[in-house]
Amino acid sequence: MKQLPNEFYAALEELQAVDFVLVDLTLYLDTHPEDYEAINQFNQFAKERRRLKKVVESMYGPLQQFGNSYSGYPWNWDDGPWPWQI
Repeated sequence: MKQLPNEFYAALEELQAVDFVLVDLTLYLDTHPEDYEAINQFNQFAKERRRLKKVVESMYGPLQQFGNSYSGYPWNWDDGPWPWQI
């Protein structure tokens, strides 16, 4: 199994924390669609998620497939580690 530096796991944990906040805010906004402050928070975290994803992918390769992430050359989707190996 390919070993990655500790920085990868720290960045991935930060990305997962932002994802959790986005899921939580999505559920909240489903029942409070006019909460302006929550919408602003959602948008800020969505922007932060895009930034973090870009940083992680530029250093370690794509995080998702199906057109959500670009591939470098050569094809690097299978460079791993796979999600179940983390």
